[in-house]
Amino acid sequence: MGSEDSHEEGSRRTNLAQWRLTTTNGAHRWTYLSIDEAKTHPQSFAEQYFLGLLKNTPILPAPTTSQDSAANGLLFYKRLQLEDGHWGCACVGPSFVLPGLVFALYVTNTPILPEWRIEMIAYSAHHVNDDGGWGLFPGGSTMVWTTALYYVLLRLLGVQASDPLAARARDRLLLMGGAVGVPQWGKLWLCVLNLYRWEGVNPVPPELWWVEASPAWNEFIAESSIAGFSPEWLAFHPSRWWVQTRSVYCPTSYMYINKCQMPLNPLLEQIREEIYVQPFSSISFSDHADTVAATDMKLPPSMVLRLANSVFRVWDTYMRPRWLHRKVNDAIRDLIRRQDANSFFNDLSSVDQALIMEVLYFDEGEESVSLSKHREVFQHYVWQGAEGMTITATDGIQVWDTAFSVLAIVDAGLAQDVRFRDTVLKALDFFEKAQLRDNLLDPYREPCKGGWSFSTRENGFMVSDCSAESMKAVILLQEQWEASSVFFCRGSLLTSLSGLPKIISDSRLRDCVDTLLLMQSSDGGFASYERPRTGAWLEMLNPTEIFDQVMVEHSYTECTSSVLTSLALFRRHFPDYRAAEIDSTISRAAGFVKSSQRPDGSWEGSWGICFTYAMFFALDALERVHETYHTSASVRRACEWLVSKQRNDGGWGEHYSSCEMRKYIQHESQVVNTAWAVLALMSARYPNRIDVERGLQLIQNRQQPNGEWLQEDAEGVTNRTCTLAYPNYKFYFPIRALGKYENVYLPQLKEYIHLDGEVF
Repeated sequence: MGSEDSHEEGSRRTNLAQWRLTTTNGAHRWTYLSIDEAKTHPQSFAEQYFLGLLKNTPILPAPTTSQDSAANGLLFYKRLQLEDGHWGCACVGPSFVLPGLVFALYVTNTPILPEWRIEMIAYSAHHVNDDGGWGLFPGGSTMVWTTALYYVLLRLLGVQASDPLAARARDRLLLMGGAVGVPQWGKLWLCVLNLYRWEGVNPVPPELWWVEASPAWNEFIAESSIAGFSPEWLAFHPSRWWVQTRSVYCPTSYMYINKCQMPLNPLLEQIREEIYVQPFSSISFSDHADTVAATDMKLPPSMVLRLANSVFRVWDTYMRPRWLHRKVNDAIRDLIRRQDANSFFNDLSSVDQALIMEVLYFDEGEESVSLSKHREVFQHYVWQGAEGMTITATDGIQVWDTAFSVLAIVDAGLAQDVRFRDTVLKALDFFEKAQLRDNLLDPYREPCKGGWSFSTRENGFMVSDCSAESMKAVILLQEQWEASSVFFCRGSLLTSLSGLPKIISDSRLRDCVDTLLLMQSSDGGFASYERPRTGAWLEMLNPTEIFDQVMVEHSYTECTSSVLTSLALFRRHFPDYRAAEIDSTISRAAGFVKSSQRPDGSWEGSWGICFTYAMFFALDALERVHETYHTSASVRRACEWLVSKQRNDGGWGEHYSSCEMRKYIQHESQVVNTAWAVLALMSARYPNRIDVERGLQLIQNRQQPNGEWLQEDAEGVTNRTCTLAYPNYKFYFPIRALGKYENVYLPQLKEYIHLDGEVF
C-alpha cells in the first residue's frame, strides 16, 4: 500500500469500461478486467448503468395514461435485473464504513488493489464537502469523526499530506479541534491504528459476554430456583441488545480488553502529528475519553452511563484478574467463530466484518484460516460506481429490493404482461435460493427457518419485514388462477400470474409463517431482527454518542405493517393453517399500528424518510383489516394530514432531518416521497382522486423518455441520524403508484357513491 508523489489524486480514475460485476446467489463482486478481457466480455446494460456509462438508450413511446408510464418504467427497470434474478445497487449510508474497512485491510496486511486505491480516492473526492470535510453520510454536515477518518484513509491509500484534497481535510480537521473530538467508535478505530491511546477510550466491558457464555453460570441458572428466568441485572447482557449492536461490540470488546494496536511505522508516525492540534506525545489522552466535538455529539451520554464508565475504568485498570481475562477472550472467540459460521463469513454489516478481521489478525495471526476467508468475502461489500469505489453498509439489499419490485409489478397489473414474464420468473427463482432453510445453532439468535434476510441466504440474519414482503411476493407469483383473473381480496384488488412453476412449496411458506408468529412483541408490534428482549430504558447505556435507538430492539410501524399484510395474504390462500393464531396476531398488530398513530394523524417512520414512508405502510396495513377512509376515523385523519403536506407542484418532499427532529420537515418534491404518499392515499381509498392524480402527474413529469427516473435525495435512514441510499426505490415505488391507480384504485372507488356525485 505504498506511498507515491501525487497532486490532486481525487481527479484520477480507472477506465470504467473495464469493470465487471458478477453475482453468485446474490453476492456481488466487482472485478477490473484487462483491456483484452474487457473486449471479449462486453458490459451489460446494468453494469453500464451502475458505472454511469449508459448512452443513447431507446426512447419509448410517449405514455398517454399512468399505466403506460408504469410499463415504460418497468421496461427500463427490468434491464437492471441481474442474472440470478435480483436487483442490485449500492446501499450507501454511513460515511465511516469505507474508512473502517480500509483500516482493517491495512491492519491485517490485506492487499488493496491499485485500481481500488484509485477509485476509493475518487469516491472520497466526489463526496467531500465544500469546507474540505465529510459528513456522517454523503451530503451531511461536516463532522470531526468522518473528517478525521477520511484524512487517515487518504494517507493510508498513498495520498500525500500536501495533496489539495488531504491538505484541505487536515485544515478543516484542525480548525474543528483535531481528532481528540471524535466519538467512541472513532477513538476505537484510531487506537487500533496506533493513532490514539486506549486510556482515552471509554470502557467497553467484555465480561458480560463471558457471564452469558460461561458453562458454570449456565449450570447455576439451570439448577437454581430461578431456572427459566433471569435476575433483573441480566437485562444488561449483550444477548438482550439489538443484534447490530451485539455484532459491533463483541469484537470491539476483544480489542478493548487486549488493547490491540498495530505496530508503528513511518507513515503512522507522520499521521500522528497531522491529525491533532498539538504534538501527539504531549496529549493526555485519558483526559479526552469524554471529549466529543459539538458537531458530532448527537446523543450525550446519560449520567447512568457516565457512572458505569467510571466504575469499569477502575476495574479495567486495577482489578480484573488474569484468569478472567483469559476466560473473556475464550468466550468472545467462540462468539466470533459462531457469527462467522452462521453467516458464511459475511457477518451482519461491513462494520463488524472489518472489526472481526482485525480481531482474527491480532488473535490468530496473519496466516489465520478464518482471516483468509474474510479476505475473500469482504469483497461482497465493495461497490464500484460512477462516483468511485465505496463500501456498502450491508452486503446488499437484494431480497428487499426484489420483493418490492415484484409487488410493484403485481400491483401495477403488469405481472401477466408477456414482456415481463422472464423478469418475474427470475425473481421467483432468486427467492427460492435466498430463503433461509434452517434455524441456527446459536443461543443468541431466534428461529429463522423459512424467513429471508435483507440481502442473501448466506448473510443468515432474518429480518421480519424482509421475510414478510418476500412471502407476499412469492404467494402472488405462485398461486395460480386463470390468466385473465382479476379479483377482490377483502378489499384489495390483486392479480395472480398463471403458469409460474411452484418452486417454493407450501410447507416452506408455512415455515415462514411459523417463524413470523414467534416474532410478535408484547405490545403487538414487530421489531426488525428479533423480539425486544428488554425495556427501552436500556437506551440510557447507549455509548455511541452518534446513533439513537441502538441498544435494544423496538417495535416499528413499518415492520409491523409488513408482517400484518403478509399474514393477511397468507390467510387468504391458506385459510386452514393456524387460523386462530394468525387472526389474533393480525388483530394485535393492527392495534399496535393504530396506537402508534400520532394525534395529528401521522405515523413516524424509522427506516425511511420519514412520515410519508410510515404512512405508506400504516395505511396499507389498516386496509387489510377493513379500515379505510369510509370506515375509519383514524384513516380519515391520516389522509387529511397527508394531503395537508402536498406541495403546490402536486408532489411531496420530506427532508432527512425529519428523522432526527422527529417532526415533518418540508423539502422540495421527491419522486419517492410522492409515490409513498399517493400509495398511502390509494390504500386508504381516499375519495378525492384529484389529489392522487396531481401526485402521479409529478411522477410522470419526472420520468425520462427512456422510462427511467433520475436519482434524487437519499430515501432511507438508520437510527434516526444517518441516511441510507436505496437507489431502486425511484423505480419500483413510482411504477407501483402509477400502475396501481388504474389497476386497483379506480376500480375500488367504483364501489362507493361519492358525495360530490362524480360518475365514473
